[in-house]
Amino acid sequence: MKKIIPSLTGTRDFYPQEMAVRSWLYQKVRQASESFGYQEYEGPCLETIELYAAKSGDELVKEQSFVFPDRGGDLIALRPELTPTLVRMVAQKQRQLTYPLRWWSFGPFWRYERPQRGRTREFFQWNIDLIGIATPEADAEIVAVMAALFKSLGLTPDEVAISVNNRRLVDSELAALGIAPQQRASVSRLIDRKDKLNPDAWDEYAIETGLTSKQLDSLKAMLDNQGLWEKSAELVQFFAAIEALGVQNYVRFNPQIIRGLDYYTGTVYEAQALTPDIRRAVAGGGRYDNLMADVGGDPLPGTGFAMGDVVITLLLEKFGHIPQGLDVSPAPVLVTIFDEASLLESFKLAAELRQEGLQVACYPAPAKLGKQFKYADRIGARLAVILGPDELSHGHVAVKDLKSRDQHNIPRGEAAKTIREMLAGDYSP
Repeated sequence: MKKIIPSLTGTRDFYPQEMAVRSWLYQKVRQASESFGYQEYEGPCLETIELYAAKSGDELVKEQSFVFPDRGGDLIALRPELTPTLVRMVAQKQRQLTYPLRWWSFGPFWRYERPQRGRTREFFQWNIDLIGIATPEADAEIVAVMAALFKSLGLTPDEVAISVNNRRLVDSELAALGIAPQQRASVSRLIDRKDKLNPDAWDEYAIETGLTSKQLDSLKAMLDNQGLWEKSAELVQFFAAIEALGVQNYVRFNPQIIRGLDYYTGTVYEAQALTPDIRRAVAGGGRYDNLMADVGGDPLPGTGFAMGDVVITLLLEKFGHIPQGLDVSPAPVLVTIFDEASLLESFKLAAELRQEGLQVACYPAPAKLGKQFKYADRIGARLAVILGPDELSHGHVAVKDLKSRDQHNIPRGEAAKTIREMLAGDYSP
């Protein structure tokens, strides 16, 4: 046997069963987004590297992006995220659009990271943004959409939590600690890594960033202060709106949430699995009020988040929330081929049923009926339709229920109606 060429590291094959799960998740994302009035959009999978270099951060651009030169010599990136594309699209038609914009998307992305549990190099991601409103209530709405999805997936507040912080609050607190503006980016990275390093290693890293022992002690106290949010007028408004939206059980303040991307300017939020088995964030995002101007548009506030399909799927598997027996067959009806003489007439019958709006597969060649019934079972069909010599001579078709094994002979002209009734469980002979 010849060697099968393997798939690329960090990519996944979606066989029909896996595709059924992905499609189910996509439909849940669509329902959650549209229930809040968000419109679906999409951007290109290829962008120039300059788009990301503007604000995405050096690590994402230089270390995690798939970048290659095109034939004209320009550096092209497979999109590692969607927010820069979104703001470019808005900037291009900024004066023609109606605000506030409520947009969402679900598509493929690529990051050149080391594959591990919860992380692949190719993944699908939900992006949802509210643009044109600079209020804490806008941030609350976006977080409420996230919570609505979790609830629709069956995830409880004991299984997933949305942690919230505010960049302006953090900057104010760091300034009060005497940390200079030029130090704050490195201190933000320090905060982001607090739960990823052991305490001694984190202390050592803190000193390397230039913090004094006194500043480090004050920073630790700040990060332990669960009431710190009350010093932020934005977060006070935010949490009031969260309660009004009825999702307060999913949302909590966490002064350690900082989010890594450079373009966040205000409230930031991150969903985390409440199980030690899953360490990576489930979803994350925040407010970005300057990014539009960075790609050539007029200043315009925005807030939004992204959720990849890999970690959320792990979380759903962990807590048993992926439905069993998802339908992998789009055709609940199989028209069998009795013999060569009836092949074309069977094709014609299948076409008639499709014209009546039914989804119908046709066995591709004559074979023993037992073999065809077994095939129908394995692909998830509910009914098998038989058109043999007896049926043809009497103008009938035979419809076999593959669950009950009951078989009914019906006039061909009533086939579509009867099949609909049988699929709905409403048929009585």
